[in-house]
Amino acid sequence: MSATRPLHLAAEIGGPPHYDAAWYVELARLAERGVLDFVTLQDSFARPGLDALAVLSRVAPATERIGLVPAVTTTHTEPFHVSTALATLDWVSRGRAGWLVDVSDTPAQARLFGRRPAAPAAALWREAGEVAEVAARLWDSWEDDAEIRDTSTGRFIDRDKLHYVDFEGTGFSVRGPSIVPRPPQGRPVTVIDGTAGHSGETAARHADVVLVRAGRAEEAAALRERLRARAADHGRDPDTLRVLAALTIHLGDGERPLDPGLESRPRTTAGAAGPHYRGGPAGLAELITGWHGAGAVDGFHLTPAEPHRDLERLVNGTVALLQHRSLFRTFHPGGTLREHLGLARPVSRYTTAGGVR
Repeated sequence: MSATRPLHLAAEIGGPPHYDAAWYVELARLAERGVLDFVTLQDSFARPGLDALAVLSRVAPATERIGLVPAVTTTHTEPFHVSTALATLDWVSRGRAGWLVDVSDTPAQARLFGRRPAAPAAALWREAGEVAEVAARLWDSWEDDAEIRDTSTGRFIDRDKLHYVDFEGTGFSVRGPSIVPRPPQGRPVTVIDGTAGHSGETAARHADVVLVRAGRAEEAAALRERLRARAADHGRDPDTLRVLAALTIHLGDGERPLDPGLESRPRTTAGAAGPHYRGGPAGLAELITGWHGAGAVDGFHLTPAEPHRDLERLVNGTVALLQHRSLFRTFHPGGTLREHLGLARPVSRYTTAGGVR
């Protein structure tokens, strides 16, 4: 493995809803033992179950190193509340939080709120980008040393180091500042599935990690290069973008030769299946090695078809093989999710600006 291009691995720990936090704690700890960068927990307004962000806030004190990335639907949701909840997750996890940005596009989900009808995908992802932007500004609205906590003078904060964000979006406005101090990571890690056109543009502007869905390495490589080029067009350094191939894994079958391509079905909804791998842990290790070694992706986001069985075989089989071949690390390189991903902690954009008066 190249020292300049480490392999990144992440896994989904969702599946059928469970109402016992111990289930998610066990899966997150298993992923942590495999030294994965982060786990995600899917969520949407279309399915019953516990709130993903709240569940991972419970998982946080039961884990030590693994990144925690809940799916957060930006449609119908107050951006200020989203930013404070994610900042809280970053604090309780000591800098291991991220969020998987998603949208809600069905009339049935819109009726749950009753405020507005469903909107086209382009409008929803434009709004999601605005939410990502205002969340980042709110996280920056406290400078790192804004807290004084001086009992002798009774001063808790330096008001000159709190900043209004004064953001006007298409359908909302936020003044700020946040009510939560700046998160340990500066900004929790933003993850977006960027395969589709509208989400891809939002990902190129705002994401730290982009998930892509492709049945072949060549397709993944083309998506990666397109996203990097779009990021550069927006004034970003494309080397700060991590592109992971999203793959559902079925590790219940025995080892067999890899097919020329992967079974793939179009992703028509947020919960629809994408590319699949069926086989054993050793074959998956070969696939990961081949795609990453060819420069097609920076890593993989793997969704177990059967959460406990496939995650266990991923960690004890695939990851162990990659580690044995010195293709994947044997310990987390730092304490925060940004450190796992090799991403710098961003400086607050308001550090040199005038403060709240």
